[in-house]
Amino acid sequence: MVTVQDVYAYLNQLAPVSYQMDFDNSGFLVGDRTAEVNKVLLTLDITDAVIEEAAKLGAELIVSHHPLLFHPLKHVWAEDVIGRKVIALSRHGMAAICMHTNLDIVDGGVNDALMAKLDAKVTGLLEPAGTDEYGDPLGCGRVGDLKSEMPLPDFLAFAAKRLKVSGIRYCDGGRPVKHLAVCGGSGGSMLELAYEKGCDTLLTADVKYDRFLAAKDLGMNLIDADHFCTENVVIPVLQEKLSDAFPNVEFRISSLQQTAQFYTP
Repeated sequence: MVTVQDVYAYLNQLAPVSYQMDFDNSGFLVGDRTAEVNKVLLTLDITDAVIEEAAKLGAELIVSHHPLLFHPLKHVWAEDVIGRKVIALSRHGMAAICMHTNLDIVDGGVNDALMAKLDAKVTGLLEPAGTDEYGDPLGCGRVGDLKSEMPLPDFLAFAAKRLKVSGIRYCDGGRPVKHLAVCGGSGGSMLELAYEKGCDTLLTADVKYDRFLAAKDLGMNLIDADHFCTENVVIPVLQEKLSDAFPNVEFRISSLQQTAQFYTP
């Protein structure tokens, strides 16, 4: 029999919760550790629709990237956005495990999956994030090289197809793409770090207006490829690893994950 704790222990080996950033709330957040697990739904976010999808599947556990809970709860009310989700999970007897910045940071996590999706070879870390238990450096974001240099318009089309994003915001720094930095999710603040490491391009998401101005001043390409699309690449990786570790458990990727939509006039 596989339990919620068994799955959590395995995930904690892949991406130790101790590596998470100070603001974060990764880990086992809702449910019964001892509950038996036969079906698990994997998702970037735990939405109302995802909870209902998991219930219809008969899942006992949801594993997500973004935490369900960020702030200390003083009450759990059905009329609150978070409260109603906790109540729904409890009503259906489901647990929730959330692996956030720890999964961003570790080898094989979000940023390595993003580089792999872009056919880029990782050569280093982008932003320092402490050390592991052996004293080896950890980092958020990755630096690497494409197999061959690409004109920016070609790379934009390539990235859009690979990441399944229907619209991309970008700044053309006047350079082809070869030495690439990535940060899944919100990484516009890492632009100068990417520049200092000799990168011609930073691909991330949630980029603010001033960051595009700074990229133009630095002569760098800056690409906003959507928060969801730059992080969701890790979900199939988790599915494969978990399925190998627990062959008698069904791990299914949610079909109802939400992301921003792009309107093209």
